[in-house]
Amino acid sequence: MHALKADTHRKFGQSTHQLTLKGALLDPAFRVVVCLRLCQAAEQLPPGWRWLALLPARLLYRLVSQLAGIEIPWRTAIAPGLALTHGRGIVVNAGARIGRNVTLFHGVTLGQRDHIDAQGRRHTLYPVIEDEVWIGPHAIVVGGVTVGKGSRIAGGAYVFEDVPPYSVVMGNPGKIVKRDCTPDVDNRYSAQDLAVPQAGHPHPDPLSNQ
Repeated sequence: MHALKADTHRKFGQSTHQLTLKGALLDPAFRVVVCLRLCQAAEQLPPGWRWLALLPARLLYRLVSQLAGIEIPWRTAIAPGLALTHGRGIVVNAGARIGRNVTLFHGVTLGQRDHIDAQGRRHTLYPVIEDEVWIGPHAIVVGGVTVGKGSRIAGGAYVFEDVPPYSVVMGNPGKIVKRDCTPDVDNRYSAQDLAVPQAGHPHPDPLSNQ
């Protein structure tokens, strides 16, 4: 699984089966990432095997998520290279989309925002987090906003408007305090870092259609 190899690279700076197993055993947040990728991989199996593998994978994912205090639906579109730092308290709506090499700290919320138009119709919108975004502890990003590539959202910020690429956002409500910032990505992975090609992965890049 390419995505899991990339996730392991983000955590350790390299990717081997032994390191993936080590992370899954010792780090509750990384264990959630591993089980999420297992669910996504099981869903791609042929119909005869899909539910045989998906049912136990989903049960395991629910268990490890509850123990870690992390709520990320396993169907969420998440590109390779996800890093959950500390992890506890992270809540992600299933409609959110997360790019490559994204870092989420504890307490982060990526949530929906409902809009009622003049005719009384409800429109539900979800955030898009582009590649190499860093989101600090207890930050909240809601609604149909796009957090541009390489941006940094400071801890405790509340973001409900688009963030241009390479921006630093602080405060409640969130305000841009710096532009042209350097992305904060520990152990950045690229396709060249891994021996497995990306083509064919069930979630190769949720932002590829933009």
